[in-house]
Amino acid sequence: MSIVKKRLTPEASRSAALKAASELLIEAGPQAVTLKAVATRIGRTHANLLHHFGSAAGLQKALAESMATRITAKIAEAVIKSRAGEGNPREVVDLTFDAFDREGAGALASWMILSGNDDMLDPILEAIHRLVDELAEGHDKLALHRETLWLVLTALGDALLGGPMAHALRLPRETARDMATQMLQASIAARLPEAAN
Repeated sequence: MSIVKKRLTPEASRSAALKAASELLIEAGPQAVTLKAVATRIGRTHANLLHHFGSAAGLQKALAESMATRITAKIAEAVIKSRAGEGNPREVVDLTFDAFDREGAGALASWMILSGNDDMLDPILEAIHRLVDELAEGHDKLALHRETLWLVLTALGDALLGGPMAHALRLPRETARDMATQMLQASIAARLPEAAN
């Protein structure tokens, strides 16, 4: 008896592939995000994914773009809530650190750089740039750029080496997040004295 595969729209097929790629990234790292592995996971053929993404690099770049868009949207919400007094900078720090650590963005970005595919970072960098431009309207743009640079680099470093370093120094695992929160709060307070209250 043959099994009939459910026909998906191109958008649904692409979406399922990106979801599976994200799961593989989290479970096994960026090297596991291959056309074959993703096709197997969603019950499609290698050729089907090749049609949608062109190559494994195309799939990985689409994954980076999808992650960056989703993550920056969540961070934008948290920043807007914080500015309205309904949230706090720790939410922004946690979202950023989680994106690079638990969601795999740090491993994916590092893998892209180390494999010589720097241009595959473009979707991530463009999404961050759009986010900062959106959030900078009516605010100190230079300060926001500096805070973003510092927070992203700190979150990336923590994702790659934070656990072993904290352990080696006998510090709680959350220490880098705590420090990032303090730095962000201090930076906000320095330019907006009323935010410190």
